[in-house]
Amino acid sequence: MRQAIERLQGSLIREIANAGIGRPDVLAFWFGESDEVTPDVIRRAAIESLERGETFYSHNLGLPELREGLAAYTSSLHPPVDAGRVVVTSGGVNGLMLAAQALVDAGDEVVVVTPVWPNLVAQPAIMGASVRCFALKPVAGAWTLDMDALLGAVTQRTRMLVVNAPNNPTGWTLTRAEQQRLLDHCRATGTWLLADEVYERLYFEPTDNGCAPSFLDVASPHDRLVVAHSFSKSFLMTGWRLGWLVVPATLTDAIGKLIEFNTSCASVFTQRAALAALAHREEITPAIVAHLKTCRDTLVPLLAAVPGVQVAVPRGGMYAFFRIDGFEDSLAVAKRLVTEAGLGLAPGAAFAPESAGWLRWCFAAKDTSRLVEGVRRLRAWLRSEVA
Repeated sequence: MRQAIERLQGSLIREIANAGIGRPDVLAFWFGESDEVTPDVIRRAAIESLERGETFYSHNLGLPELREGLAAYTSSLHPPVDAGRVVVTSGGVNGLMLAAQALVDAGDEVVVVTPVWPNLVAQPAIMGASVRCFALKPVAGAWTLDMDALLGAVTQRTRMLVVNAPNNPTGWTLTRAEQQRLLDHCRATGTWLLADEVYERLYFEPTDNGCAPSFLDVASPHDRLVVAHSFSKSFLMTGWRLGWLVVPATLTDAIGKLIEFNTSCASVFTQRAALAALAHREEITPAIVAHLKTCRDTLVPLLAAVPGVQVAVPRGGMYAFFRIDGFEDSLAVAKRLVTEAGLGLAPGAAFAPESAGWLRWCFAAKDTSRLVEGVRRLRAWLRSEVA
């Protein structure tokens, strides 16, 4: 086995989930997904595709009509994007891995802004890169970026900078001015910028286009920029494994070759489902975001009222990221919460060493009463600890 693979850490989120999956008494908030099923109109499109017998290979880059639809969708939110720059992938994580495969050689330096979903650190490491993590800093429960320090960390030696905003797990989001500074700096150093913008529509601040600031708003079509997206979050399609990349046109064919050697293509019936999702996006996504805001505004004040808890209101995403005074080992706490309180949360240690004392709570719950009950269980457990 390659040493890079041996050194990979297993998912600490899965470690917690494996301890509680199948227990009906556990309230599970560990994974980054809603407990609502995919909307019927999307499921029906997939069923009808299967009934038509669409069970064969498609183009490596995706159905032409889906690429056109994604280009139109992206262009409705950002400056125009040509379909030739859009690549359909078998999930957002697959798209991010394809970007790492296309751009990173063994020994290359890659800088990743953390805390972050652990896959974004692992993927360049799998390619043999030297990964340097640049940490956000918590201030009164909110995570903040020292822009000058980040610019100093990205040099001409840096092959790729990886940024996830809105961020999983912290909810931190870049401003458009910060994106412009980062992009200008990467242009000067010749660094590729990989932007994970999967949560751009799950944004709770008022905007003109209904989404978080995007690097696509400030970039040119020829910049060394790859933007990753997914149908998982804003269309309730986590299990469908369908995403897309927006890349410079010069990179499209290379990504297509990599898709052939990874998955060959995304399944046709999932792409038909995606077309239905795009066709009904104004019915689906705004309702999801409105409900998530209700969930956020239910959970965060309740958490903030728990003695010893530090938590900030996230601007985007679907997570409350918080710490409890006196509890620094999040993995141990998360394991105990599952077994002793029937409460399933993700340990902050899964996302970075600097967040080892934090816990992530996915608030994407169909019924907000589950969130209320979860906080009640947390309070009761903490009372038992100090009794």
